[in-house]
Parts: sequence; C-alpha cells; structure tokens
Amino acid sequence: MSASRRKGTTDEPVPDEPERDGSDLLAALLDGMDAALCAFDADGVVTHWNREAERILGWSAAEAVGRRGFAGWAVRSADAAEVEAWLMSAMQAPGRQVHEFALLTKDGGRVLVRTQSAAVRGPDGKPAGVYCAFSEVHAQIDLERSIALSEALFEDASWGVVLVDADLRPAVVNAHAARALGIGRTAVLGRPLGDLLSRGVEELESALTHVLAEGAPPAPAEIWVSVRTAEGEKRRCWRSGFLRLASPLAEEPVPLGVGWLFQDVTETKQSEQEAALLRFRSNQLHRAARAAAECEDPGEAATIHLDFALAGFADHALIDRVAGGRVADGAGPVRLVRAAETPSGAPGPSVLTGKAGLPVRYDDGHPALQCVERSGTVRADAGAADPAQARAWALARQWPADAVHALCAVLRSRGRTLGVVTFLRGAGRSRFERVDAVYAEDVAVRIAAALDLSDMVKGRAAK
Repeated sequence: MSASRRKGTTDEPVPDEPERDGSDLLAALLDGMDAALCAFDADGVVTHWNREAERILGWSAAEAVGRRGFAGWAVRSADAAEVEAWLMSAMQAPGRQVHEFALLTKDGGRVLVRTQSAAVRGPDGKPAGVYCAFSEVHAQIDLERSIALSEALFEDASWGVVLVDADLRPAVVNAHAARALGIGRTAVLGRPLGDLLSRGVEELESALTHVLAEGAPPAPAEIWVSVRTAEGEKRRCWRSGFLRLASPLAEEPVPLGVGWLFQDVTETKQSEQEAALLRFRSNQLHRAARAAAECEDPGEAATIHLDFALAGFADHALIDRVAGGRVADGAGPVRLVRAAETPSGAPGPSVLTGKAGLPVRYDDGHPALQCVERSGTVRADAGAADPAQARAWALARQWPADAVHALCAVLRSRGRTLGVVTFLRGAGRSRFERVDAVYAEDVAVRIAAALDLSDMVKGRAAK
C-alpha cells in the first residue's frame, strides 16, 4: 500500500490504487510448489501453509496458520516434543536438516514424511523462524529411484541408451551406445544419425518419427545397420526399444524426444539365420533326392537336383560336361560341353542341351576350367564394376548378362572328373561365401552320381 497527497487538501494522506506488494506472488509460488511447505516463526507458530501440505494432511491453511507447532493436531502428543525439537533446531544449525517422522492427517490417519528444514533469517541476519518442506516418503523414494535409474542407465547399463531430441539428433548417449557407434560420447551429440550410420538410417529415423507421433511400439524392433569404424563398415543387428519422452511439467504432453534403448544381437541373429538356412537347404536336398529317385532317366534326375538347389540359392545354374564324358586326374587341357542350363528368360525347369557335343568357347583361365584343373570349388565375381562392365564380364565368360557372382563346383564320381556345375547370382544378391560353397559341393556330388549313372545306362544300351 502506498500513500500520497491529493491536490486541494491539507496534510491528510489518502490511499491511491492498491499496489501488489509481493504477497500475492509469494502465495502463488507457495501454492504452485510440488512439495508441501510450512513455515514457523521464532516462537514455533505456523505462518505459512501451502496447498500441497493441505493435500497431504487435509488441514487447510486457515486451520493450520496461527497454531503453535504440530502438537495436538498434526503430530501425536507422544512425538510432539521430539518433532518440535528437530524442527526448531534448524534455526541454529547450518544448512538444511533432514528428518523422517509421522504426521497426522485431518481424518486421523498417519503419513510418513521426509522433511527438509532450514532457518529463515531476518534483515539483521539473525534466525527469525524456520521453513519446512516435506513430502510423503514413498514419493521421495520414487523420485530418488528415478534419478538413480537414470544415472545407472547412462553410466553402467549393459545396453545402449540414447536420448534423441525432436530433430532426431542424439542429446544424451551412454558409454555402451558410444562404443557401439564407434565414437566418443560427446562427439555423438547433436550430429545427424546419417553421420554415424551408413545403412539402416532410414529405417531408424522412420521408427523414431513414428514414436514421436504415435507413442512407443508394443514390442522391440530388430534393425540392421552398418556402423562406420576405423576398420571399415560393420553390419550389426540392434534389438531396439523406443519410448516417447514427454515433459512432466506441461498440462498437455509435449514430446521432448525419444528414449532409444538397444542391444547388439548380431551373433544371435546370424546363428538363427544360418540354422534356418541349413534346415532349408537340407530339406531341399532331401526333396530333390526323393524326386530324382522317381526319374527313369538319370540325366533328368541331374536337372532335378539342379532345380531344387537353385531355389533361394542362385539366379541361374548350368552344367558343363567334360568332352568325352570324363577325365582322369592329371590329364592335359580339357574341353567342356554344355549339358544343361536354366532358362535365361522366364523362370522354368532346367533343360538338357549339348546333344551336338560342341565345346563351349571358354577362354583360358575361365573359372569352370580352373575348377576342373584343381578338382575343387572356384568362386568369382565382377567386383565393384559398373553395370556395363559387369555385363561385359559375364558375356565374356559365356554366362547370362545379369550374372555378377559365380560359384563353380566340380562334378566327381568314382574318382573321375565328369564336369562342372556353375551357380550364378545377379547384382541383387550377395557374393557366394564359404557356406555356399559347401552346399554347392553337396549338390555337385548328387548331380555327378546321376550323370555317371546316365553314362553307365547309355553304355549298356549301346552294347
């Protein structure tokens, strides 16, 4: 309240418009606090009581302010002296004092609270009272647990934890995630995900965008990524969980970003894939053997094995026989005749060819010729050639124009080399690996046995 003199009067002061002296602001601040707060003067009389204190204990500010201490209404009589001593001792103690004790609610219940009390000093610097902030113990413990969990996740967690902001840039990264990304914790912050990952970025950003808009998915997602490292790119599978982060201070949920937790499951996924692939290929070999057993012509049985092997393994396949039927180990240069091949246009079963017995025009050093000379498997590919160069590479080797990866397996039966089976993959497939060579060798054994039987049947028929 301020006073001034009105014109035309003598010495009588009159009030102007009332000014806010800060009491309204103080009341708003106290009532807006998340913690319960009360204050006592030097005599222990309650001077302040906010709404959170009213919510916890049920006593309104009108009922609480003006009472001396908690005795007889907010604390049991047996505990009153001890509680009052704890609270008032804060006037003489430095810093804050923390205590736990039970308070009484208006309806007679008991609430265990944790209090923080400290002295309130007057203009002269001497203690003028005490303020006491308190909250229910379980709420305080929940808060401490949340803080402890957050710190543990970002320090000691055995899986990666990344907080991504609304712009899809890492804001906080724990040590495990930094190691997985192959970069320091501070170097990751604020950088686009595309700077950290070479593959899988689109899928990851799509997942983060979905979580920001729709919320957390019901189950973890397995995302394959390629991480840039000093040794080159490494392909990894991360089992990822996502949580949308919203501000607890806003009336309506305001997305702050996404919590991304991931664990490297690359070895597990690769083992699962290898086991599934092995089961599929074993089933294919079994089915091929049953189908081939029903063929009267052993030559047709050879193409049956070729067709079953092709599924999920290669785009094209062909069989080249040694001119003359077979060659012994250590023999000189050989010529190969195309015996069977898959259609180069529309998909379909392999067809027998080479009735004219004309040799295939393979140049020296051709993978198929190397396979015969070594009596072992040979792998070849076009490397990093552009499409035009890859096409020329395939045509020069008498293969379909879209072939970029090749695997040649020798056909051996009864200690003699009968020919070569070649599997070809296009640009959409990966190169042949060692496990693929093992499978091709299994198929080659069956094809060679069928071709050898075909030669024996023809020989007997000729006699």
